[in-house]
Amino acid sequence: MTTVTAPATVPARARTSPFSGVNPTFVRYELRRRFNRQTTVFTLLLPAVLYLALFRTAPAHGTLPHGNFAAWMMIGLAVYGAAMAATSSAATISVERSAGWMRTIALSPLAPPGYLLVKVVCSVVMAAVPVAIVGVLGALTGAHTSTEVWVTSLLVAWLGAAVFAALGIAMGLVMKPEVVMHMPGLTMTALAFLGNLFIPLSGTMLEISRYTPMYGVSTLARYWLTDGYTFSGEHSSLAGAVCNIAAWFAGFSFMAIRRFAKSTGRN
Repeated sequence: MTTVTAPATVPARARTSPFSGVNPTFVRYELRRRFNRQTTVFTLLLPAVLYLALFRTAPAHGTLPHGNFAAWMMIGLAVYGAAMAATSSAATISVERSAGWMRTIALSPLAPPGYLLVKVVCSVVMAAVPVAIVGVLGALTGAHTSTEVWVTSLLVAWLGAAVFAALGIAMGLVMKPEVVMHMPGLTMTALAFLGNLFIPLSGTMLEISRYTPMYGVSTLARYWLTDGYTFSGEHSSLAGAVCNIAAWFAGFSFMAIRRFAKSTGRN
């Protein structure tokens, strides 16, 4: 008598969502790594020092509809501090990639969009620290505007850090550790000058600024203070600022996801 054995059933590969592998444990781990002493001190001190050095450098001729120059500078330095904090992830990501951590992640269910989501969320959480510090300094040094403008502007400066978090992730996945250690600070400072954060721009420089990554966040954050007008009377539209933010965030996110997929062999 012949016994027929049924073939073993091979389970089908489970379908995973774009955010599979994201869980509270991974988020807590990332937050602990981000809030190290060296990074936290740097993100606290630099925006605060720059604000104290620049908040009295108002143009000779120029007024604001809903506040003073100190408030204008406070918002700009809050955007800068948030961007610096957000891009600081680049160094740790580059070290992870060089140490082979991406090969470990490739064995996990973590998908590229989920990786990006966790890194961006943790970077934005960290960005709240310099925004709060600059906001307190503004209150202590005579920055003047309404409560609604104060809260709305600093909230936009904080959440706008998501754009630069995506940039920091892309930089960390592309550059070597010995290179990326210095790049975020240099890049953010250059973009801050071009983005109308440190000194009021006008004319050709303002037109160039409209196409740079920090222009959208800085313009949107200051919009309720300035009604979109510069000190020289030029106007920046709200729609243009929002489109700038959306375009740069989409571009940086695409770069980060593609580099993550390439590093882990994910499609």
